[in-house]
Amino acid sequence: MATTTKQTPILDRITEPMDLKNMTIGEMETAAQEIRELVMNKVSKVGGHFGPNLGVVEMTLAFHYVFESPVDKIVWDVSHQSYPHKILTGRKAGFEEGSFDSVTGYTNPNESPHDYFNVGHTSTSVSLAVGLAKARDLKNEKGNVVAVIGDGSLSGGLAYEGFNNGADLDSNLIVVVNDNDMSIDKNYGGIYRNLAELRASNGEAANNLFKAFGFDYLYVEDGNDMETMIAAFEKVKDSDHPIVLHVHTEKGHGYQKATEEKMRYHWRTPFDLASGEAPAGQPGESYNGILMDYLIEKVDNEDAPIVAINAAIPGMFGLSQFQERHPHRYVDVGIAEAHSVTFASALSAGGARPVVFHSSTFLQRAYDQLTHDLALNENPAVIVIGGGTITKNAATHQGLFDIPLLSSIPNIKYLAPTSAEELVAMMDWALTQKEGPVAVRLSAHGVIHRPTETIDYAKPTFEQLIEGSKVAILALGGFIGLGGSVQEALAAKDINATLINPRFITNYDEEMLENLKANHDLVITLEDGSIEGGFGEKIARYYGGSNMKVLNFGAHKEFTDNVSTADLYERYHLTPELIVEDILKTLA
Repeated sequence: MATTTKQTPILDRITEPMDLKNMTIGEMETAAQEIRELVMNKVSKVGGHFGPNLGVVEMTLAFHYVFESPVDKIVWDVSHQSYPHKILTGRKAGFEEGSFDSVTGYTNPNESPHDYFNVGHTSTSVSLAVGLAKARDLKNEKGNVVAVIGDGSLSGGLAYEGFNNGADLDSNLIVVVNDNDMSIDKNYGGIYRNLAELRASNGEAANNLFKAFGFDYLYVEDGNDMETMIAAFEKVKDSDHPIVLHVHTEKGHGYQKATEEKMRYHWRTPFDLASGEAPAGQPGESYNGILMDYLIEKVDNEDAPIVAINAAIPGMFGLSQFQERHPHRYVDVGIAEAHSVTFASALSAGGARPVVFHSSTFLQRAYDQLTHDLALNENPAVIVIGGGTITKNAATHQGLFDIPLLSSIPNIKYLAPTSAEELVAMMDWALTQKEGPVAVRLSAHGVIHRPTETIDYAKPTFEQLIEGSKVAILALGGFIGLGGSVQEALAAKDINATLINPRFITNYDEEMLENLKANHDLVITLEDGSIEGGFGEKIARYYGGSNMKVLNFGAHKEFTDNVSTADLYERYHLTPELIVEDILKTLA
C-alpha cells in the first residue's frame, strides 16, 4: 500500500528575509497561504488584528523578496498589518501554539533588527520614514526607506505633515498606500472620493492627492497578486526621489467572513474559525448600552441638540445604535482625534451639544486641541472616555494616562461615575450646564446600580458611603468595588473605615477633606490609572501641610507590555490584602 509523505511547510525554510530570494512564485504563494493559516490560528485563539494582516500577506512577501531588510527599511503605520512581516523576520514561533506570548502585536525594535519603532497609533509612518531617510542621507548611507500607510490612516493630520515634508527630500523615499477602502470601519471624508477616482481610473485620474503633494505616483490594482507586487516593488526600488506606490488590496483576503464583515474582523477577541462566532455567553449590561439608550431618549423625547462624534472607533462604544436611529446627529471624523475636539468646541459655540467619544489611549493625540481650542474657550462640550483602566495591554495601548492628562488642563471638569444612575445624573448636568467642558470616565469594572442623590455638579461634592474613623478610603470611579472590599477587610481587623465616592477627578471637596482631619489619621486613594499627576496626588498635596498621612494606590508611571492584570495588581499593591497590609504598616 502506497504511503504519502507530508510536505514540509515552506515557512520551515524561512528564518530570515534572505531565504525568500531563490524561491519560485509558486513557493511564495504557498508561503502566503501558510502565513494566513498562522495568523488565523493565533488570532482566533488569543485575539488580535485579523483583517488588516490577511490583506497584506502578498505585499509583505514581495517586499522582502525584492528589498534587503534591514538595510532597506520598512515602517508599518500603526502596526495593525505587521504580523506577516514578523513571521518572515524570525518570529514565526510567536504565531505557533504554546509560544503566542513570545511576540507583541505591534512592531518592536527589542524583538528584531527589522523593526524600528514601537508603533500602535496611526498616521505616523510617513513622518517616521522621512526621519529615517534624512538620517540616511546625512550619513551618506545607502538603502531604501519604505513607509506603509493604510487608507484609513490618511484621515489623520500627521500623515499630511509627513507627506508635505517628505516631498522636499531629493532622495529615496517610497510610500506604499495600502488602499483597502476601509478604516477600522467605513472611511469618511473627501480624500476617499479621490482614492475612489484613482482606483476607478487605474491611477489615471486628473485629480491626484499624492501628485499634488509633489510625489511621483504609481498605481497597482491587484495588491493581492504576488507577481504583480514583485514587479511593482522592483519598479520603485532605488528610486532617487519621493514616490507613492498606491496599492489596492482586500482587507481580510483569504477568509471569506473577514471580507464580508470588514469592521467586525478588523480586530477580534478569540473566536471559532469555522463559524466566525465568539464563545457562547451573555454580553450582559454595559455602560455603553446605558449611555446609548440615554442619548437616544434625549433626542427622541426632548429634541436635545445632541451630536455624537467619534474618531473611527464606533464599535468601542456601541455607537451604531445611535447612528441608525439618528444618522444626522452622528459624525465619524475618521482617525482624526484632534479634529474631533476642535470640531466639538465649535459645535458647542454654535449652540449644539456635542458628545465626543474617545478611548483613553487615543485621547492624548488631541492634547493641544483639548487645551487651546476647547478648555481655553470654555465651550460646554462633553467628552466620554472609555478604556481608562489598568489591564493587560500592549505598551502602545495604555489606558492609564487620561487622568493626569486632563488634570493638567484648566477649565475641564472630569467626573467618575460609580453606577448607572450616577452616569445618567452626570450626563443630565453636563448636557445642560454652560460653564465649560465636562469629561466623563466610564468604569471598566461592570455595571453597578444604586440610588444616587441629585447634586449640582458645578460644586465638587464627595459622597460619603460609609461613615467611620481612623482611615478614610477615597475610591474613584470603577474602583469603588475595590474600596468596599478594603473597607470590609479593615472591619475584620476592628478598623471601621470611612468609604467615600469622590465623583470628581479634577476637583476636590475641600469641606469633606477638612472634616476628615477631626477623627482620621490616614487617607488612602484608589484610582484606576497612573498615580503620578493623578487624583491621589491632589489629595496628598491638599494634606501636605497637616498631620494627615496619605497613601496613593494606582499604577506606576511606566509602559507595560502585555503584563497580566493580576501581575499588575500585585506590582501596584491593588489587592485588598496588600492595601490593608500597607495601611497597617503606616498606622503602626
